[in-house]
Amino acid sequence: MNPLICVRCGARADSPQVVAEPPAVVCAACGHREPFVRLPLWSLTGPSGCGKSTVARLLVERLSGRFVVLEQDVLWQAGLHDPVRFRSAWLAMAAMIQQNGRPVLLCGTVVPPEFEPLPERALFTEIRYLALTCDPDVLTARLRGRPAWREWSEPRIAEMLEYNEWVRAEAASMAPPMRLLDTTSATVEATADQVCAWVQEDEKYAAAHA
Repeated sequence: MNPLICVRCGARADSPQVVAEPPAVVCAACGHREPFVRLPLWSLTGPSGCGKSTVARLLVERLSGRFVVLEQDVLWQAGLHDPVRFRSAWLAMAAMIQQNGRPVLLCGTVVPPEFEPLPERALFTEIRYLALTCDPDVLTARLRGRPAWREWSEPRIAEMLEYNEWVRAEAASMAPPMRLLDTTSATVEATADQVCAWVQEDEKYAAAHA
């Protein structure tokens, strides 16, 4: 179901109009209310090199049957290189997947000011953020060790180091705040354990406040 197209009259909206109780997408043209599964979205974020993609491989297995784990970079291609369009497309995609009754854990570099203002944000009850970070020297070594095709030049690495420090400094003051998880010395398995613990904790919180 495309939340921008009314199933009754066929009108197409520029952005979804959502009511919370009972959850439904409302057509601005005819007023039809289409029931909609509106769940929280879990966002595993943080700077490049901190372990999102690596840990996501373990999360697919560990959260199988409860969550759909997705990697944002698979849509970073021609036609979606505009950051706003890219993020809007991911929110719409995640919302459609959630119509099957399972929430989405979305892995990719994003912060609340980039998701929260988007029209598609209304398709979720909330977005809960966990940012992976690590010490600058470890992050530098990880990025320098990546394959050449990923094109991690020294200026680009410097930008990511600055972004890493910004995330660490500002996470708690964002709206909503982001939790931080340091991966400097943790194994991939240990990081996956902590992400799963965060998901379980936040899953119970979201259910209690639904």
